[in-house]
Amino acid sequence: MLYAGLDLSRQKLDVHVLDEEGRSVDLLAVRPDADALRTLAERIARHGQPVEAAIESMNGARFVHDTLERYGWDVAIADAAKAKGLAPLAAKTDKIDARVLAELARRELVPAIWLPDPEVRAERERARFRLSLVRYRTSLKNRIHATLITFGHPVPVSDLFGVAGRKLLASLAIPEPWATTLATSLRLVDELEAEIDSCEAELRAMGADHPYVPLLCTVPGISWVLGYTIAAEIGDIGRFASPKRFTGYTGLCPRVYQSGPVDRRGSLTKSGPKYLRWALIEAAATAARNPQYHERYEHTKRRLGKQRGSKIARVELARDLASAIWHMLTRQEPFRAAGPTNRLVA
Repeated sequence: MLYAGLDLSRQKLDVHVLDEEGRSVDLLAVRPDADALRTLAERIARHGQPVEAAIESMNGARFVHDTLERYGWDVAIADAAKAKGLAPLAAKTDKIDARVLAELARRELVPAIWLPDPEVRAERERARFRLSLVRYRTSLKNRIHATLITFGHPVPVSDLFGVAGRKLLASLAIPEPWATTLATSLRLVDELEAEIDSCEAELRAMGADHPYVPLLCTVPGISWVLGYTIAAEIGDIGRFASPKRFTGYTGLCPRVYQSGPVDRRGSLTKSGPKYLRWALIEAAATAARNPQYHERYEHTKRRLGKQRGSKIARVELARDLASAIWHMLTRQEPFRAAGPTNRLVA
C-alpha cells in the first residue's frame, strides 16, 4: 500500500508518496488539471500497489478527488482545521503540507469530511444558485432605493417595483448618469426575476420527488424552497447518529469554554454548510410567529433585551427546528411540536 499526500494550490498540486514504513517513494508537483492528474496516476501505478491519498478541503479538491478515484485511488478529503490541529507545524510550505497529509493517511488519522455524491452536489448547486440570484436582485433594489434617497425622492408606494412603483420611477427627474444607472438596474431586476422564476419552477418539480421535501414542508416556517435547500444541504440524514450531532453540524451551537469551575458559552461555531444555517435561521424567523413557538420566542427576547434578544431567540428556535427535522427525517414522520427541553444560550 502507498500513501499520498496532496497539497493543492491555484497553479500546482504538490504530491508526496510514502510506503508502509514511512519512506518516501515519490515527490513531485503537477498541474491540477485532468491531463496532469492522469499522468500522475500512471506514474504512481508503475509501483504496482494500491494508493490511499489525502487532500485538504478547498476549492478544486473535489475535482482532484473525483479524477484520481476514477484511476483507482482511494482519496479522502481532510478537514483543514482539524488536520492542522493534529499536526501543527513550525514551518509551513506546500511540500511539508503534502508530507504531513501522506503521514496522516499512513497512520489512518485523516480527519475526513463527508463528501456528497454527484446527485446531492447537483441539488446543492441548484438551490445555491437561486439564492445567489436572489441576493443579487436584492442588492440592485437596495441601490435603486439609495439613488432615490440621494436625490430626495420619497417612496409613497409599498412596492417600488410593482405597477404603481414603476410609474413613479418613470415620472421622477433623476440627473445623469444616475438615470441611466437606475434604468439599467431595473432592467437587470426584471431579467433576474425571470431567471429566479425559472429556477424555482425547476426546484419545485424536483422537490416533489425528493423524499425529504414533503416532510420538511410540514415544519412551521419552511416552504418548498427552504425545504429543498435544507434537504440538499443535509444529503443523507442517516450519517448523523443523534439530533445533537445534526444540530452541531449546522453550526448553530455556541462554543464551549470549560476548564475546572469555569464554564462559558461563546459565539456560534458556524461549522457545517453556511447555506443550511441560513435556511434554518430564515425558517425560524417565520416560525417565531407560529403559536407553537411564539410565546417562548417572545419570552427569550424580553429576557435578553432588545440588543441581543431577538437574534439569540431566533438561533435558539433554529436549533429546535434542526432537532425536530432530525427526528422527522429519521422516522419518516411529519412535524409534531416537542415539549420543553434544556436550552443552549449563545
